[in-house]
Amino acid sequence: MHTPAKQLWLGALETLPLVVAAFPFGIVFGAMAHTGGLDFAVTLGMSAIVFAGASQFIAITLLAAATALPVIVMTVFVVNLRQMLYSANLMHHVEPWPHWLRAVLAFFLTDETFAAVTDRLNRHPEQEGLRWFYAGSALFMYSFWQISTVLGYTLGERIPGLADWGLDVAMIVAFVGIVVPALRQRADWACAAVAFSSALLTYDWPHQTGLLLSSLLAITVGMAVAGRSS
Repeated sequence: MHTPAKQLWLGALETLPLVVAAFPFGIVFGAMAHTGGLDFAVTLGMSAIVFAGASQFIAITLLAAATALPVIVMTVFVVNLRQMLYSANLMHHVEPWPHWLRAVLAFFLTDETFAAVTDRLNRHPEQEGLRWFYAGSALFMYSFWQISTVLGYTLGERIPGLADWGLDVAMIVAFVGIVVPALRQRADWACAAVAFSSALLTYDWPHQTGLLLSSLLAITVGMAVAGRSS
């Protein structure tokens, strides 16, 4: 029997490996925020309200470089546009849900929860209780992201150089592990190929503008290919 409690538990359990991979990044984010002079309340508020690891790192980096606020806002906005692709992918599965529930769960949509929910849909497309599975995954990820932020901010006061820990390669590996299994449609592959190629060509552009352009190009191409395939 697929009870709500069981689905909540399964959602959390199947997200656990991704939470373990994300936990160090939350710690480093908290430490970076402390090193950058952000108040504890602002740091925790960013994790609680923005709740987007990559965007939070980008925002911290741009703030440290004294980048203009409109550039920071636009960059974070464009990076998070990938959530539109996630939402479009899940839309026909959640369409019967009440609008208020979709709005609430949309806030908690992350790379990790999308990966866990997509994997569950691929393995058990007709199984009931998706909303509870989704909620279990999302709340588990959200809780540990806040915990890791607080831990990082606290440890940043006690462990010198914590914000400089080399997690760049680990972050790439973690995202590859999330993204690659989800590449199934032509639009997915087109989006990934354009993002990869453009990111290589624009890597040295200042103020993360290369990332901004690469995200826009990839999303545009992905949506165009998806539109032709439908």
